[in-house]
Amino acid sequence: MTASWLPNLLRSPLAALISEDCTVTLVDQLNILEPHCLRHALSKGLGLGIVLGGCVVKLPQLFKILKSKSVAGISLSSYILEILANVITIAYNFRKGYAFTTYGEALFIGAQNFVITLLIMSFTGRAGLGVIAGALLLAFTYSLFDISLIGGSLLSTLYGLTIPLVISSRIPQIYTIHKNKYTGQLSAFAVFNYFFGTAARLFTTLVEVDDSLVLLGVILATIANGVLAAQMVYYWNAQAPKDKYRLDTKKNE
Repeated sequence: MTASWLPNLLRSPLAALISEDCTVTLVDQLNILEPHCLRHALSKGLGLGIVLGGCVVKLPQLFKILKSKSVAGISLSSYILEILANVITIAYNFRKGYAFTTYGEALFIGAQNFVITLLIMSFTGRAGLGVIAGALLLAFTYSLFDISLIGGSLLSTLYGLTIPLVISSRIPQIYTIHKNKYTGQLSAFAVFNYFFGTAARLFTTLVEVDDSLVLLGVILATIANGVLAAQMVYYWNAQAPKDKYRLDTKKNE
């Protein structure tokens, strides 16, 4: 076996991420063009980056709401649907035994989505409803991880439903922007990171996850996020209408 030139402090976590065999090939032997390991390492690196990005992707949106004290132009139904998709995605991938780097961002994005949803409800006078919704979400999440409550086939069915759910979660926001001709308090950072993140996730799914259901979901999510990103660019310099935005619950749902 070729001796490693990389200190063990750095080599050990790298081997844990990309496997011992690929560490030997790419690092110890410096055979960086070996196709299988190169693809695998790129996928793991992208996956880790996506997960780390998921930790902060919604924070600009969160801070923007807190700073402006407004949720104008933000669709509540989009966030509710996205949270449901997040928790089902986490449970499905966890129970299937897929690597955390292939889905981990859903955990952090889901947590941030939940906080933003509570803020939307709070700013629109529905804080009590938010508490009830939170309790129901926790109960639903628990059931997804309990095989005695939700079996494998039912979980697969639920995950299949997240595909139209993810698309549905984007449609209200896409429609809101199209109708208002203005992006309101929607964060450009969050929108573009979502798009680039799902595009990168498409690559990691092709390399690491042999699951056509997961692949279909990522493809459609990338398309939907691409539409939102395109709207953000198109309405970049658009000004708020003269009759100022107020969040009307009927309007944004």
